[in-house]
Amino acid sequence: MHIPSWLFLTTILLALTWQDMASLLLRKAPALSSTIKASIPASIRRNLQPLLNQHPNPQRSFSATPATMSGSAAFLEAVKNRRTVYQLKKESTISDSKIEEIVTEALLHVPSSFNSQSTRLVVLLKEEHDKLWQIAKDVLKAVVPAESYASTEQRLSGFQGAYGTVSPSPTPSYSPNSTTFIAQELTLIPQVLFFINRPTVSGFQEKLPIYADKFPTWATQSDGMHQYAIWAALEKEGLGANLQHYNPLIDQKVTDTWGISKDWELSAQLVFGTPIAPAGEKAFMDVKERLKVFGA
Repeated sequence: MHIPSWLFLTTILLALTWQDMASLLLRKAPALSSTIKASIPASIRRNLQPLLNQHPNPQRSFSATPATMSGSAAFLEAVKNRRTVYQLKKESTISDSKIEEIVTEALLHVPSSFNSQSTRLVVLLKEEHDKLWQIAKDVLKAVVPAESYASTEQRLSGFQGAYGTVSPSPTPSYSPNSTTFIAQELTLIPQVLFFINRPTVSGFQEKLPIYADKFPTWATQSDGMHQYAIWAALEKEGLGANLQHYNPLIDQKVTDTWGISKDWELSAQLVFGTPIAPAGEKAFMDVKERLKVFGA
């Protein structure tokens, strides 16, 4: 039984994308025999030509993003899924090297005003993470009322030997006398420390005095974008996180313990680990009260 060459070729090409098919048949046509090219019906060639014009350099995509989700939808899905998670255990879903890769990519590519690159980062893992929270315990002991600290210390001592903590509420509220809140936070897992390099800021203030009063604000905005980018990336890897601000209470001891430059001003601590419970419910204001669109 004789099978027409054009039918055989078309059967093989059906395993490819339309873009690949167009490229192979038309762009790579010189490599095909003139007999096979002549045997391809004109109707098929006419159908393939517009695809090639639309995709002059076709490339197959192996993205993990579902085909039904557009680029912006995939990004916004990560935005939605980034939540504050307090109930974490002392485990990671990814390797330490992957954590470092995420932090490095954020540091390289998150924007800053005039490309000033004022943000600095420190990653604390394992026993280095434990050191930080021991520092926090020591510092807090000096400021928490004596009659309240005994229960706080007892809780912290118990939590330090565990993988994580179970808080009475996934979204606790803070008050200066809340030893429960303090106990919850000091038991959490690895973290990224965020700093702003003040000489970078002052240097740009001198270079561009017309914007001198803006650079501190812009540096803080860039620092916040670093926090958000790393937070969302860690969430995509199956980790939960919450952002803490024990600065300036712990600043000096952090500087002394890890040899951090005194020019680096601590701004936040992103604590992360494997979630053992989901984030709490989130209430939303009416978007109409927060968004105005003109010209649409």
